[in-house]
Amino acid sequence: MRRSKLFYTIVICSFLFSQNFVLTSNSAPLSSNQKGYVGTLPNLTRNYESEEQTKKEPEVKPAKDFNSENEMKPVPRDNPAFVNIILKADKTSQYVNDLNEFIPMLESISDMIENGDNVQVFNAKVYFFNKNAEYFRDKYAQKPESHFVSYKKLMEVNTHAHSIALLRNEAEKYNPYMAYGSEGYIYNPNNIQEQLGYLKNEIEQTILILKESN
Repeated sequence: MRRSKLFYTIVICSFLFSQNFVLTSNSAPLSSNQKGYVGTLPNLTRNYESEEQTKKEPEVKPAKDFNSENEMKPVPRDNPAFVNIILKADKTSQYVNDLNEFIPMLESISDMIENGDNVQVFNAKVYFFNKNAEYFRDKYAQKPESHFVSYKKLMEVNTHAHSIALLRNEAEKYNPYMAYGSEGYIYNPNNIQEQLGYLKNEIEQTILILKESN
């Protein structure tokens, strides 16, 4: 009987010990030493950049306002290279257009000399030419065009034509009262015809120069 009780007591104790061990092993918290790898993991995205981040937006600059006075450079009209190359090459410039207006005026005066038209008609044509030449002179006197051969030649023929017109007008007044001596020689018809011949040659040369400027 005693042996049976002792046997049961041993069995029960063994059972309780085994249950306590199982409970203890299942419920006990893990220590820091029982955890997995707790070191610092490498930053795998350190050398990786998104493709969208690497693309840079194009730099947009505002368009310049070329009508602005600050953006436009002045024309170098005082530069001989510009005057001799650019202006002369521009056959549609205002200067050339103004020159062309004098060609029919000069041709008309030349025809009048050749045809021997009277003093009044001649002087009227020369007066009209003179007024246009004065306007042309004032327009370009302070500009580079005033150094052109065409400009200088036009001014010269205008002066010559004006002086001949005055001479003919004075001759009409003084011829009836003046002998053709040393003082009155300039009013001699032969001298006037000679001067008209010189003027006609000069006009023809000027017309050629004006046409070559086109």
